[in-house]
Amino acid sequence: MPEPPLGASDGSLLAGRRVLISGGAGRIGAATALAVARAGGIPLVADLDPAALERVGECLAGWPHHRIVADLRGAAGIQACLDAALAAAGGVEAAVHAAYPRSAGWGACFEQLSEVHLAEDLQAQLGGAILFSQCLLRHFAACGGGDLIHVASIQGVAAPKFHHYAGTAMGSPVEYAAIKAGVIAISRWLAKYHRDQGIRVNCVSPGGILDQQPAGFLERYRADCTNIGMLEGADVAATIVFLLSEGARAINGQNLIVDDGWTL
Repeated sequence: MPEPPLGASDGSLLAGRRVLISGGAGRIGAATALAVARAGGIPLVADLDPAALERVGECLAGWPHHRIVADLRGAAGIQACLDAALAAAGGVEAAVHAAYPRSAGWGACFEQLSEVHLAEDLQAQLGGAILFSQCLLRHFAACGGGDLIHVASIQGVAAPKFHHYAGTAMGSPVEYAAIKAGVIAISRWLAKYHRDQGIRVNCVSPGGILDQQPAGFLERYRADCTNIGMLEGADVAATIVFLLSEGARAINGQNLIVDDGWTL
């Protein structure tokens, strides 16, 4: 896991803040956990995969952290995860929702979308984001404030560049675009709904994250960016840490695009 691009003075950025990270063993979630730890926060890393959580724990060795095996696809599992985080750490001041559950039919082409799998993915991803928000914001309101960051995508901001996928088995599902656009919309809604409660809700929309994609795809993707091309999870994590910090206290209800100019 690459280290986040944080400077030597960033160990006080989060100053002991306890940050619950859903999907904490994924590419962005794991990078965020490490970035939070390096910034002086305490990552509470939640994921459904115990083995992947163990690997994240190895990367966090030497930093205070907690790992929670949790199924965050429904309200009961989300509440159980928060309860476990509170029991382990004694409090939760911030949360990052990076969970990315997918049905067995995820990635099917538009013409072959299954009604059953479509409903499952919309519920688990967009419905899950709403339910996660409901649970965490209820907790923050009772505690006098807190920060929530949702992870969306450039696919929720702009149409796919379909030529990037030519000659590969890859694609950009239409439901993914709908879900991520929805996540951006609920972040704005939630920020305004919870005004005057010390609560901030923001969103980050990353570009593509490196994950052994085919060379042809990487070349075409890079041609539509400005300096980097595909990103590391650490590039996104650095922005998330900033949004969780006091330096971002006036940023609320916003969607920060981290894409090396892909959407230009």
